[in-house]
Amino acid sequence: MREKIKSVFDVINEEKDFEKLRSAAKNYGVIERFGDIFPELAKITKPVKVDKKVLYLNVENSVWRSELNLRRNLIIEKINSFFKEEIIKSVKFI
Repeated sequence: MREKIKSVFDVINEEKDFEKLRSAAKNYGVIERFGDIFPELAKITKPVKVDKKVLYLNVENSVWRSELNLRRNLIIEKINSFFKEEIIKSVKFI
């Protein structure tokens, strides 16, 4: 009997060999959708990258950096809630 033919989508989502690709896509999604999740922060922050579940944010000035540092857990929670999985564990402000 023949095996059922899988779609490219299924192969990428299921095969272990594509784990890094899936992770990179999720990380890119955080950067791409940051403005949708936090429209109020779009003028003062810019997401730079996600590396090893750490989101790096470029912040306009030190005052905002301090304020956002106090809200770090809320930022993490809101991003993970938006994507319905733990994508971010920490935030670093640069």
